[in-house]
Amino acid sequence: MATRPPVGLPTLSKRARILLTIAAVLVLLLLLGARFLNAYVDWLWFGEVDARGVFTTVLLTRLILFVATGLLVGGALALSLWIAYRTRPVFVPVSGEDDPLARYRSIVASRVKLFGIGIPVLAGLVAGVSGQGNWETVQMFLNGGEFGRQDPQFGNDIGFYVFDLPFLGWVLGWLFVATVVAFIGGLLAHYLFGGIRLAGRGGSVAGPARVHLLILVGLFVLLKAVEYFLDRYNLLLSDRNELFTGATYTDLNAVLPAKLILLCICVFCAVAFFVGAFLRNIQLPAIALVLLLLSGLIVGVAWPAILEQFSVRPNANEREAQSIQRNMEATRHAYGIDNVTYDDYSGQSEVDASQIRNDKGTIPNIRLLDPNVLSPTFTQRVGRENFYGFPEKLDIDRYTVDGKEQAYLVAAKEINTEGLAANQQTWINRHLVYTHGNGFVAAPANQIDRALEGADSDGGYPIAGTSDTQNPTGAGMKVDEPRIYFGELATDYAIVGGQPESAPGEYDTAQDRTYLYKGDGGVPIDNWFNRAVFAMQYGERNILFSGAIGEGSKMMYNRDPRDRVEKIAPWLTADGDPYPAVIDGRVKWIVDGYTTLDNFPYSQRTSLGEATSDSLSGVAQQQDSEINYVRNSVKATVDAFDGSVDLYQMDKQDPVLKAWMKTFPGVVKPESQISDELRQHFRYPEDIFKLQRELITQYHVQNAQEFYATQTFWNVPQDPTTEGGLDPNSDAAKQPAYYTYSQSPWQDEPHFQLTSALTQLRRQYLAAWMSVSSDPGSYGNIRVLRLPTSGERQIEGPVQVQNAFQSHPEFTQDRTLLGNQSVDLIYGNLLTLPVADGFLYVEPIYVQQRNSQSYPQLARVIVSFGGRIGFDSTLKGALDQVFGEGSGDAATGPESGDAAGQDGSGDNQQGDNQQGDNQQGGNQDGGNNDGGGDSGEMNQVVQDIQAALEKLRTAQEEGDFQAQGQALSELDAASRRYEQLQNSGG
Repeated sequence: MATRPPVGLPTLSKRARILLTIAAVLVLLLLLGARFLNAYVDWLWFGEVDARGVFTTVLLTRLILFVATGLLVGGALALSLWIAYRTRPVFVPVSGEDDPLARYRSIVASRVKLFGIGIPVLAGLVAGVSGQGNWETVQMFLNGGEFGRQDPQFGNDIGFYVFDLPFLGWVLGWLFVATVVAFIGGLLAHYLFGGIRLAGRGGSVAGPARVHLLILVGLFVLLKAVEYFLDRYNLLLSDRNELFTGATYTDLNAVLPAKLILLCICVFCAVAFFVGAFLRNIQLPAIALVLLLLSGLIVGVAWPAILEQFSVRPNANEREAQSIQRNMEATRHAYGIDNVTYDDYSGQSEVDASQIRNDKGTIPNIRLLDPNVLSPTFTQRVGRENFYGFPEKLDIDRYTVDGKEQAYLVAAKEINTEGLAANQQTWINRHLVYTHGNGFVAAPANQIDRALEGADSDGGYPIAGTSDTQNPTGAGMKVDEPRIYFGELATDYAIVGGQPESAPGEYDTAQDRTYLYKGDGGVPIDNWFNRAVFAMQYGERNILFSGAIGEGSKMMYNRDPRDRVEKIAPWLTADGDPYPAVIDGRVKWIVDGYTTLDNFPYSQRTSLGEATSDSLSGVAQQQDSEINYVRNSVKATVDAFDGSVDLYQMDKQDPVLKAWMKTFPGVVKPESQISDELRQHFRYPEDIFKLQRELITQYHVQNAQEFYATQTFWNVPQDPTTEGGLDPNSDAAKQPAYYTYSQSPWQDEPHFQLTSALTQLRRQYLAAWMSVSSDPGSYGNIRVLRLPTSGERQIEGPVQVQNAFQSHPEFTQDRTLLGNQSVDLIYGNLLTLPVADGFLYVEPIYVQQRNSQSYPQLARVIVSFGGRIGFDSTLKGALDQVFGEGSGDAATGPESGDAAGQDGSGDNQQGDNQQGDNQQGGNQDGGNNDGGGDSGEMNQVVQDIQAALEKLRTAQEEGDFQAQGQALSELDAASRRYEQLQNSGG
């Protein structure tokens, strides 16, 4: 019977081909147009910050990898298809007139070049897009060096695992992909052209097809042998044991030999496939394949599982001792905690009052201003215009003013277009008028306003000054250029500069809207091409048609300091909390940059996001990625006026940073170029400190057996001042680390340092106190005070102290009075300070009325030492209650840390006044009856209390905040006299 001739594709007319070509070009432009647009915008931005070398290096590397991986995969597929086509059978029997392959065979045969080239090109494009993303791996391989430290198992330099092994694994992975794609393509082609037939008993495979496919399988198995060889080194990053990272006993004594055995079997099997291909015998390859599978199950899976179950787990503390010791040593080095100094600390509870009174380092510098609470206070009291604002979290730094160094609460007064009123929300206002902030704000961290009787000043607020265009030294620091164009609140673009006759003029306090930017920041937008580009980039036609944009106009974008640093140095992880500092008369943002790895042999893997998260808000959260090496290798500055970025080498020994400095020469400046003034404002960064304290809770242990038992591990305590923080079973956030300007036991004078309390494992008692210095002379030195963890010498931890605060009678009494239905009580940071061989806990307490115009103000200070609690409107008064009269004198004077709580709460004493009045009065009456109602002095005290309450109620009704504060002060004084009389039996 005659067969029906195959039918091919209809021939396209010339017009149809042209239309299809135009459609394909349009689709391509739509797909790639956005990428080209973004690339050009980035090109302009990198030119602004003088870092086009970074852009071109990354782009060139990506292009090379795109071509290389595309050629590898596409070329392998093209070669495989070519071999299959050239070795196709001359005569292809058909199974009947309905042979399903006949039609497709005819179509492919009529357009061999289209399919033979088009399919590999498509596969190459897909592979290239995927492969170009690994540019960092390739550059690390090309520029990496040695660590000068060997792994304990194979004796290789750590650089092999960091720089070479990831690249070798990447290359091997693409060879696997190319081999598999070539095999699949060859298999389908042989089937299509008749080299493989499924018809008949068991089907048939033509000789050329068998040779082709068996060689590809042999190559795959040979690559598997290489993979087994490299897997031996990856065992040093094993996570088999949940307690530690690194090769376990099972890995070293079962898995490692298994990898070598499987390697040899793979080589034998590959040879078997090659031999079978040319001997036209598939029995040998089949036997080899079965051998490979069985050996993989028995040697690679079963034997390690048996060893782990019956030998290791019953004796894990002994079997894993060597691996744990290796993990401990590697982890300490990788996280920079191998030179921590540990000191035993008594934590005594008895102290002479003179020790506190004569303290010149810690007590006078106790920080009462919480940077995580007072941003609304700064906004209301210092921000003035509604379009100025401050980040949610303020910053702590130290400055020397009038010859005295101390800690300051600092912030840049930034533009905040989100605060614009409804009638200000025009496009011109948002992007051309309100373009920048103005001023550097600083307040002594240990001082607040004190409202004395008869004084006119407010109380309970930071003593904040602003250095701006009108008063360059208002904050005590001289600022030559206080305008803030780049900052944490500048999330949108701004168009600045231009000509006076056309530009609307930027709002500026000193120039009254006539200022036009003349700095170096920004990208020129005074030509029509750039205007069109940015109009498309932001989807805003006003950029193209606005007459306010002309000669000299510039576009500012990517204005966040952290984003600018990470864009210039994409290999860095930026700290989540940039902070402003006055350097040589200019406001500059300081950003800490980290180099991180996840392949340091034996080092403990840690979740970066989890380890650095705590109760602080207003800071950028790190990505939840796994790392096992970190260095604070770079300090970066971003000029708040012109946006210029400078990166400085901070760790000259970091091999990772050295590799990137070779990759991008000139981007990171040598440490020698750091000015002395800039170095004076370096802070030890919070995120790396949080990582280190998380590791120190475990890796302070020196003995492998003790480490395995975990009994002496510590914990980072939860923050007891947050919701749920007093519940040990809650998932409350961790307590943050706190910057303090204080004198630790080993120091002769106060230093700026970052500190944290640590508690016992699953217990609330204090186990240790950790500090790291930010002083230039001892920067990065970590010191840990270890406390007694058993017996009667245990020291209460933050949660226990906060619980004691909450149950303190005077505090509960004032809490009812202060925190009524219309007032929120805000607990400030609970500081833990080593003082007089013990620990002093200090917590400021703020109040805030529940309306949109209110803001926190300091109302009380509560302290604890050795179980004794002091609660007062001033730090001096609280210290006197704990240590005896006159003990708090060190906290008074011109540099005092006194809290002017006298009127700190009166501003908010509205709402449920009667409830507080009744409770206060009831308490006093009850106390009077208990102490003897006939006492004339006691009666006078009760009358004074009642008079103060009446004065407070009247002041609240009249809205007289100063009178409220004075009345509350009189109430406090009367209450203290009452307690003294009651304690003395009066």
